[in-house]
Amino acid sequence: MNADTAAALSLLNAAAVRARANQMLQIGLRDGLPNFRVDLGRLDAAVDLVVATMRKNYPTLDVPFHARWRHFVRHGVDRYAMAAANFTDPHARARAAFDLAFVSVLLDAGAGPQWRYRDPVDGGTIGRSEGLALASLYMFARGGFAARRGAMADPIDQLRADAAALSVIETRALEESFQVTQDNPLVGLDGRAELLRSLGRLVGSRPDIFARGDTPRPGGFFDHLLTKADNGTIPAPLILSELLLQFGPIWPSRLTLGGVALGDCWRHPAIAASDVMTGLVPLHKLSQWLAYSLIEPLQQAGVTVTDIDGLTGLAEYRNGGLFVDTGVIALRDPAQADRAHDVASELVVEWRALTVALLDRLTVAVRTALGLDAAALPLAKVLEGGSWAAGRAIALSRRADGTPPLKVISDGTVF
Repeated sequence: MNADTAAALSLLNAAAVRARANQMLQIGLRDGLPNFRVDLGRLDAAVDLVVATMRKNYPTLDVPFHARWRHFVRHGVDRYAMAAANFTDPHARARAAFDLAFVSVLLDAGAGPQWRYRDPVDGGTIGRSEGLALASLYMFARGGFAARRGAMADPIDQLRADAAALSVIETRALEESFQVTQDNPLVGLDGRAELLRSLGRLVGSRPDIFARGDTPRPGGFFDHLLTKADNGTIPAPLILSELLLQFGPIWPSRLTLGGVALGDCWRHPAIAASDVMTGLVPLHKLSQWLAYSLIEPLQQAGVTVTDIDGLTGLAEYRNGGLFVDTGVIALRDPAQADRAHDVASELVVEWRALTVALLDRLTVAVRTALGLDAAALPLAKVLEGGSWAAGRAIALSRRADGTPPLKVISDGTVF
């Protein structure tokens, strides 16, 4: 292994995300960042909002993990649990859950403010991440990602995503399932479709990883993780590292180093190093969202997942918006809030890295305010119970359409 490859692999983990995010925060605390000022004196306001949100949403503080599965629950009914109720083999159920997690999370980049999904069950309309979740679930349940949909005797066999189907999925299939029209536009639809095709091609090309217990499918990653478990136990950061290692090639036109695709990793001149990694800022938002979402299927299959706090907070616009709207971070040039910024821009990279580091500080303060320790309130529960929801709530209070405080140009593959 050459030095560049080794350096690249050292960025494919949560520890690297946390370390570089904290480096960005330390520069900000010295007032050395080009785009944002950091005011930790305002963190208490963010903490108060998160605590209030958590108490409102979970009065007993029995908060579940932050995961895609929360978005499949509507009006108290777990729609996926109903669809998957007839599985008897725990490993088959886990593969199906992995399949759904992969396609749903990869389709979960920001929908834009206009798009809505009409629920086929109750007729209600829902937008953003929850709407994307329901749309992906019903497409999955109808066999929309299965290679032999409609021809199977047992409907449960349609609860799968096959490499063969994913690799040729058409944008118009997503348009139909996600109810996209000229009057109901979905941001980055072509990017989402190509990401699924890229996923299918990758999975189909690696039967040694993805076809250990079935034909090639993303759910085969469950069987791969079983080979990495030690006596039925796997640490959450290892789930992420394996996700980044095995799925890195699916991401479009991003940085590579030593022949290794770096995924959700960008450049910022403030981040210094003495080698080829200077300026590189790994964030791995969608991959970490996916890692969080794979924990429960693993647990349900009898695998023990440890060190969940080893993952980081998610560098996305609700968490990031919370810190901007509460004044913890502020634009040096307020006019930048009126401009649209590319996801690779210094400003967006800076904002996202600060978000990751500040979520760690917020989590410690929220635990103190609630009198709970890390075991009772891990970061994954703070994300679910408070920061994400609080970011949405304050956005709605500041802007009628609930949009984030910064405008980011999305291709449907980041957030």
